[in-house]
Amino acid sequence: MNTHEITKSIEGLESKKLDMAGKDFLLTWEKSKDEIEAAFLAADALRALRDAGISARLWDSGIAVSNFRDNSTRTRFSFASACDLLGLYVQDLDEGKSQVAHGETVRETATMISFLSEAIGIRDDMYLGEGDKYQREVGKALDEAVEAGVLPSRPTVVNLQSDVDHPTQAMADFLHLCHHFGGLDRLKGRKIAMSWAYSPSYGKPLSVPQGIIGLASRLGMEIDLAYPEGYDLIPEVVELSKRQAEASGGSLRVLHSMDEAFEGADIVYPKSWAPFDVMQRRVPLLHAGDQAGLKELERECLANNARFKDWECTEAKMRLTKGGGKDAPALYMHCLPADISGVSCEAGEVAASVFDRYRDDTYREAGYKPYVIAAMILLGRAEDPGHALRSLLKRGTPRSLV
Repeated sequence: MNTHEITKSIEGLESKKLDMAGKDFLLTWEKSKDEIEAAFLAADALRALRDAGISARLWDSGIAVSNFRDNSTRTRFSFASACDLLGLYVQDLDEGKSQVAHGETVRETATMISFLSEAIGIRDDMYLGEGDKYQREVGKALDEAVEAGVLPSRPTVVNLQSDVDHPTQAMADFLHLCHHFGGLDRLKGRKIAMSWAYSPSYGKPLSVPQGIIGLASRLGMEIDLAYPEGYDLIPEVVELSKRQAEASGGSLRVLHSMDEAFEGADIVYPKSWAPFDVMQRRVPLLHAGDQAGLKELERECLANNARFKDWECTEAKMRLTKGGGKDAPALYMHCLPADISGVSCEAGEVAASVFDRYRDDTYREAGYKPYVIAAMILLGRAEDPGHALRSLLKRGTPRSLV
């Protein structure tokens, strides 16, 4: 992308009606269509600046707090990369080494980490009913501290995955689709199969499939949500997505056949998740530290998963997609890491031959996440994000002297 194309992205961003400054990015469906598109445009502009060798450092000092309450590779490094791109130093909040371990309140923690902070990234996806709630508690504490004059400004909170949504993943996925199909407007009417797939592990969060249907339903897509009976998502999210699909001119069907979902699909997203009721049962066991209870729940769930080993993205299933066969235009997607049959596990979500064919595509998909996160931070902190990006372009500071 040359500077003319960067300017076009900025002009597109400036045409959007936004109310994002001083706001958090927690759920995609809380953002307007203009605000979703603005995040895509800002991410493209930031990526293009870096590709052109131009520094995108909006700050020469400042902290971004990284609070991962669950394990992560891609999102952890994407958050660190995004913050560094913007000129922020990342400080991990290790709750085991902080006063949180001694009973410090959410309100106090949020304030104490925010005196010189511009962004707080939080992953809290293990406890159904609690992750999104915790992120909102942090945001409320920040509002109160700013109102009281304790904080000079309010950091923006970015949801790096909660129990409800994984917006940085979903936004990266759909920015990948925009580039793959030639624009956001080219997604309307395309069929996406968001399907459960077999995994030899249990307890995978619901937030990825919920994030996908929550965003696809805003874009007029034809969504087939497929899973074996009993592997439901949070009912309110599914119902919301149905209403959004109807409003956008798309559709959402819930199916119990992976084959039917794949039939004629433009995009397939086979991904394992734990049943809604299992995640509900898991929470009190986790809180109680009931290892025996957790072990028994795991045994039960793995035995149930094993009944559906045929829910695998195979060559035969890919032949059902639009065009059929290895030359089909259907795109395979995954948030990674995928359970690859015969590679990372004996039997899993996807056949090795299918994954190998789309490996580079999944890496490209993941590569949009740092820029999406950087865009979320920019839009949450800048009153005039277009002006900020134009200033970076005009300044033209080389990001490297080698």
